[in-house]
Amino acid sequence: MIIAIASGKGGTGKTTIATNLALSINRDVQLIDCDVEEPNCHIFMKPAFTNSESIGVPIPKVDASRCSYCAECGRICQYSAIVVIGKKVLTFPELCHGCGGCSLVCPEEAISETTRELGVVEKGWADGIEFIHGKLRISEAMAPPLIRAVKKGIDQNKTAIIDAPPGTSCPVIEAVKGSNFCILVTEPTPFGLNDLILAVGVVRILKIPFGVVINQSDIGDQGINEYCQREGIPVLMEIPTDRGIAEAYSLGKTIVEVRPGWKDKFSSLFDNIANQI
Repeated sequence: MIIAIASGKGGTGKTTIATNLALSINRDVQLIDCDVEEPNCHIFMKPAFTNSESIGVPIPKVDASRCSYCAECGRICQYSAIVVIGKKVLTFPELCHGCGGCSLVCPEEAISETTRELGVVEKGWADGIEFIHGKLRISEAMAPPLIRAVKKGIDQNKTAIIDAPPGTSCPVIEAVKGSNFCILVTEPTPFGLNDLILAVGVVRILKIPFGVVINQSDIGDQGINEYCQREGIPVLMEIPTDRGIAEAYSLGKTIVEVRPGWKDKFSSLFDNIANQI
């Protein structure tokens, strides 16, 4: 079973839900942090890492002695990662998506491939939970290939909890697709409602069953609840504002550490999702 935790915006509590849910399930569990641009599940789980793997994307390498400057490579590239200007071939590795199209169409077979590092995938264990996350290289703009590499570690015989990136763009779609269920975390504010509506649109297009968790549920307004009621979206859990939880979060501690009674609530959340699936 794969459960993704997503939201339309950052700071709503995705990592809080992901880590506490993983710690509350009494079965084989994987926690997969796919927010590769800024992973933070490890801050709370404190895993002992046992493996690190460099992940790269193939980029073109041109043999000028064989090139006829026909520019077929530039015509096929949708990202302008390779262009021919006169008798020069220019490559822009940061723009390359690694599709390999330029080497396939080159009539002179002048293009081979080398590798540009995107980041690393690290694996380890924390409290009996298998932990996997990705760390995108600083200044790197292309997260989806690294997210795919992180998700290769998913064990279909275990319950995998995926902490997705914030927003509704390509990295989020790459992280949540293929999931059996998606928890959308939000907050009861106009901004929270706006971004929840965007996130709902994404998971509906992907045809993933989903429900909502409202964090800091006792602040703001009732817009989230009214929207969910109109749309027939189940509200799976509400977490009220709690200074003790906020202080624990700032120290890298989870809810179930400082409020043990919440473990049963997160366990019930999992049972509810499992029944829906």
